[in-house]
Amino acid sequence: MLDQAKMRTRALQARMKDLGIQKAVFTDESSIAYLAGFWGYLGIEFGRPTILVVDAVEMPCVITPLMESEMVAEMTWVDNVQTWEDMGARTWGAALSTALGTGMQSLWVERPTLPAIVRNYLDETYVGIPLNDISPVLGELRMIKSAFEINVMKQAGEIAQAMMSAAHNSLQEGAHEYESALAVIEAGSRTAASFLTDKGWDRFVSPMIHNLQILQSGKDTSMVHRRASVRQYQRFDPVYFCFCNMAQFKQYKLGFDRMFHIGEVTDEAARVQQAAIDAQQAAISVIRPGVKAEEVAAAANEVYRARGFETGYRTGRSIGVAYLEAPELKTGDTTVLQAGMTFAVDGGISIDGVTAGRIGDSIVVTETGYEYITQYKRELLVTPH
Repeated sequence: MLDQAKMRTRALQARMKDLGIQKAVFTDESSIAYLAGFWGYLGIEFGRPTILVVDAVEMPCVITPLMESEMVAEMTWVDNVQTWEDMGARTWGAALSTALGTGMQSLWVERPTLPAIVRNYLDETYVGIPLNDISPVLGELRMIKSAFEINVMKQAGEIAQAMMSAAHNSLQEGAHEYESALAVIEAGSRTAASFLTDKGWDRFVSPMIHNLQILQSGKDTSMVHRRASVRQYQRFDPVYFCFCNMAQFKQYKLGFDRMFHIGEVTDEAARVQQAAIDAQQAAISVIRPGVKAEEVAAAANEVYRARGFETGYRTGRSIGVAYLEAPELKTGDTTVLQAGMTFAVDGGISIDGVTAGRIGDSIVVTETGYEYITQYKRELLVTPH
């Protein structure tokens, strides 16, 4: 993993040099993981930033809290690790200013995700110096995944499959939503652990599946991001599982969704779910190098229109170390697909207060078409319980 991170940083530095960018400041956890090979458990929401400063020529600099520095130094390939403390002269701002140096004509940062605490410091310290966006430069490099990255994502796919099997097996009349969520966490964590060792860099990777489970059932199924509750399943209930914020491994994040029905399914629920499945499959069927991203969305949208449903905002999104990367499978995105791109491709319909149709998979674009990263039945799923 660290050799990969080093190669990515070298590629970024070469691109920065071509564009005349001297230094760039990275604050997004996914970008730091992609380039420096580490991530921590103290987020910026605690007001404790970890920052990566990349110079076009010299060694990058990691700026991290003192209490995190031992783990960071073990996880990253970057030798220049600068620590900061909450009190005194050794603040993170002072460390950042030292890393940036003097005579800056412009600052390159991740504008869409730049934390307010860092933005405020830069505005106050570098008055009148414009903040340019480095995100598109790195984003272009992240579009095409290496064979190494695709292999990690396939491992994440196996973890996700174990999670979905556990979700399916948990469904029966009278069971609670939270019981399904617990089953998902256990199955995913056990499978993730099977890919890890307690040696070297691996020992810092937790197998634990985390984040609050997106799960809804019954008439609340149309509430796309509702969380698991104490509600008990009833016969005919649709049950929706979304693993988009849970199916991940070594920071690589997938999209993966399935809809189930308890015991039996009503004709209307079956019609809605089948339309979602058919829309997703229509989209996936056109994926291959040379196709525009918006053409994939158009294939799904045609199915929705033919079945009498409104089209959605998008049919899919690029996936990788961030939950949302570029390009997106939506109207207006004319990015041409290339082999090595990875996407979450969804079929989704909501009928408020009644039911929904949901399905989602992750795929990788190949030289001749596509390959599934996530595997589970793509059909109307009715539990026998």
